[in-house]
Amino acid sequence: MDPTMIRLLVLVVIFAAVFLISEQLISLIRQRRQGATAINKRLKMIEGGMDREHVTSRLRKSQQGTFDGWPGILGRMGRALERAVIASGVAMPTQQIMIAMAAASGIAGALVIIGAAVVGYALNLGVIQLALVLGICVGTAVPLMILSRMANARRKRMQEQFPVALDIFVRGLRSGHPISSALDLLTKEMEDPIGSEFGMVVDEISYGVDLRDALQTLADRWGIEDIQMFVVSLSVQNETGGNLAEILSNLSTVIRERASMYMKVRALSSEGRMTGVVLTALPVLTFLGLFVFSPRFYLDVAQDPVFMPGFIGLIILYFVGYFTIQRMVDLKV
Repeated sequence: MDPTMIRLLVLVVIFAAVFLISEQLISLIRQRRQGATAINKRLKMIEGGMDREHVTSRLRKSQQGTFDGWPGILGRMGRALERAVIASGVAMPTQQIMIAMAAASGIAGALVIIGAAVVGYALNLGVIQLALVLGICVGTAVPLMILSRMANARRKRMQEQFPVALDIFVRGLRSGHPISSALDLLTKEMEDPIGSEFGMVVDEISYGVDLRDALQTLADRWGIEDIQMFVVSLSVQNETGGNLAEILSNLSTVIRERASMYMKVRALSSEGRMTGVVLTALPVLTFLGLFVFSPRFYLDVAQDPVFMPGFIGLIILYFVGYFTIQRMVDLKV
């Protein structure tokens, strides 16, 4: 047979095999999607046969209060990291993430020192300082940037879902459901992250936690002002009475108007925020990229006695610029 025909037949057979396998995979994926009734992570875990108490403990990997006793700026930074881990949805406790970042920073720094020694550079203070900064960038700065982006994305999604959740909650109250049942509606009707978050609230209430305490824990966990206003509204109504459905309906309107104003402010400040993002990430990524492709560029300069004070000065200027830009673009609405 002609070799050209043989090659053509082989190509046809390969195409047919790939086509059939793709069809089977697409059919399998569609069947799984049609068979799945849970719309959030918590319900999927319960459908899988996991106990509700175990589900709550799995979802709350990051325990709050770890940094409450830490003083000053260390405590604020620790609590900010804790909130970022919770908001990002990473299934690891904050302590383990800190240990992993410290280990990655140490390993990266040690590799730089070993590599510099192998190629014949003297291990002076400049090289050690360079290795330390590089290790912190690789093991701490880059993971924190990724964690922050993930947390901001989920927090934004949470803020977008919350007015819809309030509407569902109000409809449940107006149809005659008690507060606990109306909250349970949110766990079945809302997607992640708000569906699983209110699911944890419902589980905590079923285990004996007071309603206001469970909701206040949710507000503290996310640090979103809209949820805090929801908790305050429930607390005031519980103490003074009144039409809770009407109160929350008005709150939903206020939150939507506030969100509209916030989007206008974000649009006006978009240039400054983008400048802040670029000036924060670009020096770190440029430093890492240049060291990966040309390590001798830094190792040669690190032998100079001026390198150490000059490098410290650059780091100080970087943080001064970072905090200045953050204060300029941190607009409250």
